[in-house]
Amino acid sequence: MKYQALMLLALGIGVLAVLVLLIGPEEILNALGMANPWYVVLAFLIQFLLFGLWTERWSINIQVVDIKIKKLALLPMLLVGMAVNNITPSGRGGGEPVRAYILGKYTKCPMENSFATVIADKGLDTFPLFLLAVITIIYAVLYLQLSTLTIYALILSVAVLLVLFIIGFYMSIDQKMGEKVTRWVVNVIKRFSKKDHSKLEKRALNALNGFQNSIRTLIRNRKILLYALPLSFLIWFVEIIRVYIIFMAFNTPISLEAIAVVFLISTLIGIVPLLPGGLGAVDGMMILLFSIAGVPPSVSAAATIIERLISFWMPSFMGILMLPYFGSGVMDQISKNLGRD
Repeated sequence: MKYQALMLLALGIGVLAVLVLLIGPEEILNALGMANPWYVVLAFLIQFLLFGLWTERWSINIQVVDIKIKKLALLPMLLVGMAVNNITPSGRGGGEPVRAYILGKYTKCPMENSFATVIADKGLDTFPLFLLAVITIIYAVLYLQLSTLTIYALILSVAVLLVLFIIGFYMSIDQKMGEKVTRWVVNVIKRFSKKDHSKLEKRALNALNGFQNSIRTLIRNRKILLYALPLSFLIWFVEIIRVYIIFMAFNTPISLEAIAVVFLISTLIGIVPLLPGGLGAVDGMMILLFSIAGVPPSVSAAATIIERLISFWMPSFMGILMLPYFGSGVMDQISKNLGRD
């Protein structure tokens, strides 16, 4: 199963290659040659600003549960988590256990505490996503002339995400619900494994108790509401601005609203755990929707290639380069994630 992620990664690259061939490599290269390099450099700089904003938001969660670590030390952990998200078809969630593992190992804090900070960080991303998704669906119905099936698929994906978020949130704060789910998971493990698991349930329930206490601490803290949540909205806005800057490089007339809608729809597609980081699916959807919005296909493809180079490939390579710094334990954790996929 560990090779499955590599096969899916190759499949995603293959899908992107087919799209390039259909549009025309020469036309895309010509469009890339017309791009203003200063705007492209600005888009890269905005991505580094986003690294800082993501690190700041995570550090707020970490401070609330009283884990001692310098902010600068969080950035490599964040990049490794992003890299794992991008190489595992786990709905952009494969890197979160790895991030929690590295934080726990680095600070020697209980794993349930480090995991709670990561879950809270992920949850903070969800609020702006839901709000923007509703606006996106309304805009898509009115202006993008998408098929009825596509509109229903978008509504369904948002509804599923909302239900999963509510269930996950309830499990994180309700002790009885959490214990029921934990015991069920332990019983499943006992059924399929012959090892001695006599102490597993007790350890799992103790870990759950620590995790839920950390989540409750995070929810009650005013820093989360006053600083971390507004920061999440700012992060989404800056991401959309990054894409807008890329289109400015091509001197292509497209509204900020259209870019926001395409970015949100593509993000929702990327969350579906089919291909690593949504590779191929996200690229194809962005090219298609930008073309529907009136951008020439060659420019749509060229802009998408630059956008994905900045937001997907650059963080992935940076995260992979950070792996040796954290040791073999992190590689073992990543292998477990790949094995699950």
